[in-house]
Amino acid sequence: MPQRIRAADVDAVLAYNGYEPSEHDPASGWIPGYRIAQHGPRKVNVFHDGPGEQAGLEAYRLELQAAGFCVVSDQQQGGGRRRLHVTRP
Repeated sequence: MPQRIRAADVDAVLAYNGYEPSEHDPASGWIPGYRIAQHGPRKVNVFHDGPGEQAGLEAYRLELQAAGFCVVSDQQQGGGRRRLHVTRP
């Protein structure tokens, strides 16, 4: 069973490696970056907002795996958003 994980732990790894969180500007839309959502005590989801979703998620996956997290790529049901499921082994 995976260990407990906090969204702040995943955020710290991405921020330390120079990635910026996304922001929404009402005038121009999404400023590209990552967004993290806690999904229960043992899983965190990572999304990329803005253009370059697939490339952004791949870069995040590599950084998080290098930091020792277990990362699985996924897509929401019905052809929805791509995301990463992040757990601790």
